[in-house]
Amino acid sequence: MNNSQTIRADVAIVGAGPAGIAAATVAAESGKSVVLLDDNPQPGGQIWRGGAAAAKGSAAQWLARLARTSVHLIGDARVFNADGMTLFAEVRGNAVRVAAQKIILATGSRERFLPFPGWTLPNVMGAGAFQALMKTGLPVSGKRVVIAGTGPLLLAVASYAVERGANVVAIAEQTSWLRFLGFGISTSLVPGKAREAIRLLWQLRHIPQYKSCWPVAACGRNTLESVRLSHGGTSANVPCDYLACGYHLVPCVELAQLLGCRILDGFVATNDLQQSSMPNVYSAGEPTGIGGVELSLLEGEIAGHSAADQFAAAKDLFRRRSLARRNVRAIARAFALREELKSIWQDETILCRCEDVSFGKVRTMDSWRAAKLHTRCGMGPCQGRICGGATEFLFGWNVGLPRPPLFPVSCSSLRQTLTESDLSNSQGVSQ
Repeated sequence: MNNSQTIRADVAIVGAGPAGIAAATVAAESGKSVVLLDDNPQPGGQIWRGGAAAAKGSAAQWLARLARTSVHLIGDARVFNADGMTLFAEVRGNAVRVAAQKIILATGSRERFLPFPGWTLPNVMGAGAFQALMKTGLPVSGKRVVIAGTGPLLLAVASYAVERGANVVAIAEQTSWLRFLGFGISTSLVPGKAREAIRLLWQLRHIPQYKSCWPVAACGRNTLESVRLSHGGTSANVPCDYLACGYHLVPCVELAQLLGCRILDGFVATNDLQQSSMPNVYSAGEPTGIGGVELSLLEGEIAGHSAADQFAAAKDLFRRRSLARRNVRAIARAFALREELKSIWQDETILCRCEDVSFGKVRTMDSWRAAKLHTRCGMGPCQGRICGGATEFLFGWNVGLPRPPLFPVSCSSLRQTLTESDLSNSQGVSQ
């Protein structure tokens, strides 16, 4: 690829997780030229990480179906800017422009991490990050693991860790038993979920599972040695080699915001056809609501059909999507973060690890903007994706609209978005 390449397509899709794969597949099967971009080298996203070689069940079926289409897949691509219906991505150091008639945003989500004393110690990480590292070869056999935070992801990560030979010594869930049981009852009404839940609970039956429990400190000199858990008004140290902690998921809506899409309660607002408030821009999967793989696939299919003007096919999926959306409401009710979590930090606790900013430096500020201006909080490589999500909950701050570039990129890639506006000499790619 040269630095001025432009790719043209009927439909451009950002994100090759389940929602993006489904959208790309059905849009391409309808005869549209489709470009699918993802920052991973292979399609699958975090949930189907590893691509076709590691895929099973529905993942293998969808990836095989995708492979039979003419979708132009671009891996290792970070979309860092947008101008109208043109997306700017950096692909292995080179700038690529994608000009499309329709755009589908399937950008997924990331973990919410609430900093506490010791959270920057080696071997303390997000629950999803821990799962991703295991999938890429992190040796955990015989290692003592504590999994903490909130949400259905904890059980999935624990299950995977057990399969890899880890000794999961505790699962600490911040929600109450009552809310957790309510979630179980609601989930049993979603097709396929009851069987999955029973399998997980049976596999993890020998592992201590605590409710209304959360970490208040990670302890160790040079690396993690134990975690202090708060439970029932008391605290206790649990020796461990790894702490995987995540407080549910935060939708990745920065690109949607940059494109001008309406955001409602933190998610991209869409109509029945998965169309956003911006004409010709659609969204599917976790940016529109955290609801699991089945919902992401259905929303992806609906978005793909809609972008391809196959409205009858899209409407045929409305009822199944409505049933799957029960999971979104059940998760929101069951795993709402409790007020006690707002006091787990101390003044010396690091809030922004990119810029080494402590809570003591920002707690007197009255806004996210003030914290950035006075301390550089949120101005490091992750651009506030960790500390910003934490301050939204801890302080009630609004992190505001993102500014390009959405990710760190080379100056040459950035220059493409600032100085090149003439697309007349661009090279079209039609699949």
